[in-house]
Amino acid sequence: MLVTTRTKAVLAGPEDAVVDPGQLRKATLASSVGSALEYYDFYIYGLASALIFGPLFFKPLGDTGALIASFATYGVGFAARPFGGIIFGYIGDRFGRKMVLLLTIGMMGLASFAIGLLPTFEQAGMLGAILLVTLRIVQGLGAGAEQAGATTLISEVAPRRRRGFFAALPFVGIQLGTLLGAGTFALIALADKSVLEGWLWRVPFLASFVLILVAVFIRLKLKETPVFQELEAHKNVVKNPVGELWKHSKKNVLVGIGLRMGENGNSSIYSALLIAFLSAKEGIFPGDKFIGPVGLLIASGFAAVMVVTFGALSDRYGRVPVYRYGALFQAVIALPAFYLVTLGNPTLVWVVMVVGIALGVQSMLGPQCPLLPELFGARYRFTGVALSREISAVIAGGLVPLIGASLLAATGFSWLVLAVYSLVLALISFIATFFTPETAGRDLLALEDAR
Repeated sequence: MLVTTRTKAVLAGPEDAVVDPGQLRKATLASSVGSALEYYDFYIYGLASALIFGPLFFKPLGDTGALIASFATYGVGFAARPFGGIIFGYIGDRFGRKMVLLLTIGMMGLASFAIGLLPTFEQAGMLGAILLVTLRIVQGLGAGAEQAGATTLISEVAPRRRRGFFAALPFVGIQLGTLLGAGTFALIALADKSVLEGWLWRVPFLASFVLILVAVFIRLKLKETPVFQELEAHKNVVKNPVGELWKHSKKNVLVGIGLRMGENGNSSIYSALLIAFLSAKEGIFPGDKFIGPVGLLIASGFAAVMVVTFGALSDRYGRVPVYRYGALFQAVIALPAFYLVTLGNPTLVWVVMVVGIALGVQSMLGPQCPLLPELFGARYRFTGVALSREISAVIAGGLVPLIGASLLAATGFSWLVLAVYSLVLALISFIATFFTPETAGRDLLALEDAR
């Protein structure tokens, strides 16, 4: 077993108080800022896909065709994420967690900044769409390891008995990024359509450059995690983490994918597909580009608190029970929630978004933050977390808006598409919890998987 006197003091039970507070504080801050940038980038892209990218880059396809094409570019970013997970997972398990966090933040931020400089269809024909897809792929490659890196980093630094609480803290950055993105779009959606589609849509993407500078500055000050330091000291760094993961951890990767379906899929449904449904020409609030972003803004504020709450609850009651009841809750509310949004009441829409995102999604995301790193052995943990997260991101997060938009168009924008989709994804995660070992309090210096 890869354990020394020092690491026992840092990571074991009653001695949690001796965890290096400086390292823990820096790791939490670095992970949170990176998460904020990732989700700011992805949410402004998702909102732009739902609201304005169609007419800007795919105008010849008509309203519905442009919306589907716009969501297809959104999905491309998710399709690239597993490849980013493999590439950067290898780097993270071979050369350290810190290096990956610096590389991924730069890739994502620069790609978002460049999107703000793209020519539209009116200016350069399909060239703008081609460049948009290219930059979206770059975004996806970076994002494919960003959250895996943040989760692994903080879990390997946090005290064992409070790992759920601390591992969830960086995911407050997700909600802050969503708040920034949704808040920005809520404001610019008030502008005249000609101004919005003329130049104002570029501002949220160009503004990401500020977050890049802040994140890189903070991450340069990070130390490597105690777990990876011990791997290096004992020459236990694996040369082929992907091969080792495939040999020893196929089951846990599949478990991780199943767990993510309800959380990641419903996140995309509530934050992208529902907004498109509300504002589409045949939707509940035709042409209104304000109600959806405002709802997302409110929900994100509540979610920032709830993700940490559910992470802390998983320290007390276990990862699996909290996750299981969260998935069940998400399934139970699916039909009534999406029926309520059809009543044409903005307040009801906002309540549904708060309940779905802040309670449904976060009740799974909170325990997931520590659970995924705890599933895998120390030598290939980064790769295991990255592949579990990103394969599921393609299936649940990337394809949901694309398939959902197509089904909405085919059914005359029936609310049942959203409800059934949400229900099925939540049930997949609910079932997956029965194949998941309880990992709370696990020693992350262990070389073998959780059983």
